[in-house]
Amino acid sequence: MLGAIAGDIVGSPYEFHNIKTVDFPLFISCSKFTDDSVMTLAVAKWLTDDAEHTPQYLVRCMQELGHRYPRAGYGGSFVRWLCLAAPQPYGSWGNGAGMRVSPVGMYAKTLEEALSLAEISAEVSHNHPEGIKGAQAVASAVFLARTSDDLWSESTKKTIRDFISERFGYDLDRTTDGIRPGYSFDVSCQGSVPEAIIAYL
Repeated sequence: MLGAIAGDIVGSPYEFHNIKTVDFPLFISCSKFTDDSVMTLAVAKWLTDDAEHTPQYLVRCMQELGHRYPRAGYGGSFVRWLCLAAPQPYGSWGNGAGMRVSPVGMYAKTLEEALSLAEISAEVSHNHPEGIKGAQAVASAVFLARTSDDLWSESTKKTIRDFISERFGYDLDRTTDGIRPGYSFDVSCQGSVPEAIIAYL
């Protein structure tokens, strides 16, 4: 989870100002945590505080932390969702579902539990099939890496690549060098989750 938050902070200056180089400072004066860190903490709070893992408690955690950090950079639809007395999912396929889900992969005891909890974590707001799929892909990748003997080994990477490709239909046979030249800012799960997993692979 600390890695997810550190990555959020490192990437914050470049979110709307993409760079193509791999040579850049990790932390600069305008680096900051964003809405993705806040919602990652909300998911972690939900998992640790609510033994039943109900959607209602997750919503409560997300709204509580969202109100505590109102200027973290939420999208317009999510800001409205945070302010509702009884928020409902709004069909989002945005990558927020995948960005906040890493605690699920760390918490789950089985791969099936990771997939189930990831679905709950996404569908309270991002209930579009692509939003759910993105959250499940990230959670399963984290789970498979965490439960492997060596998360950087080629066999672990192959297990993750094969599972996610077969289960979710993502094309993970590309490379970061192949993606980088034509890639631009993309807020969708389908346009950013596979790329993020490829960066690890």
